[in-house]
Amino acid sequence: MEIKNYSSSTADFILLGMSSNPQMQKPLFAVFLVMYLITLVGNGLIILAIHSDSRLHTPMYFFLSNLSFMDICFTTVIVPNMLVNLLSETKFISYVGCLVQMYFFMALGNTDSYLLASMAIDRLVAICNPFHYDVVMSPRRCLLLLLGSCTISHLHSMLRVLLMSRLSFCASHVIKHFFCDTQPVLKLSCSDTTTNQIVVMTETLAVIATPFLCILFSYLRIIITVLKIPSAAGKWKAFSTCGSHLTVVVFFYGSVIYVYFRPLSMYSVVKDRVATLMYTIVTPMLNPFIYSLRNKDMKRGLRKLKDQVYS
Repeated sequence: MEIKNYSSSTADFILLGMSSNPQMQKPLFAVFLVMYLITLVGNGLIILAIHSDSRLHTPMYFFLSNLSFMDICFTTVIVPNMLVNLLSETKFISYVGCLVQMYFFMALGNTDSYLLASMAIDRLVAICNPFHYDVVMSPRRCLLLLLGSCTISHLHSMLRVLLMSRLSFCASHVIKHFFCDTQPVLKLSCSDTTTNQIVVMTETLAVIATPFLCILFSYLRIIITVLKIPSAAGKWKAFSTCGSHLTVVVFFYGSVIYVYFRPLSMYSVVKDRVATLMYTIVTPMLNPFIYSLRNKDMKRGLRKLKDQVYS
């Protein structure tokens, strides 16, 4: 077989998608289109409800509105191209297009994780230091947390993509995934990927572990504080303000850790595809429901938005 080098910027990759079965393409298209529309509408309503209700202009909802915006961008980086490929026979993505998709996927995904950490800090201050909440979580500090989240995430993404752009891709250029994720693309390289793997297990680990450890520390402090509350009702009220956030954290980090923090040799196409689906499409779709179904403030904000639309 002739060996071709696909390291040039003119090369194309082929995205196999969720399934190579032709009969599954249209049903999968319908399912993912519905999920994408629910994500857009749900997160869009969260953003509009927060901005239309002055009582929701607090640090927690500032971060939630930005998380919803990032979720819309995050899924838009992946799903529209996936929908096109499900109805297309070629399923091509250019070399440059693949790197661009990879860049924004990592940048927006990591920004999500830092926003989740910022929300954990907000809950920590609200429960453990309520009398200084307005000072500690001032608008200026909230904005700095947001800007810091974006800056760190984009710098990390830039490093990963620059390293990826130095690799050569020989013989096969078929990506066994529904988007240009790092692990399946690394699998195709005929170059030495040792540097990339070292970066994954060091710099990437630090970038992802930092917000995760921040969340872990915050909840340990919250648990210690809440256990000191004498009444059961007081304990439940304190814990109930964290339930939605904790649910999203478990969904997000559970699948991220499963996919990315294993050696390349342990990479499994089918299992990792399903796990990746969880945090790239399912979690952003569920976030609006998780944050609104048991949240009285969000329900009130959504009702107010509905009244404004129909008034």
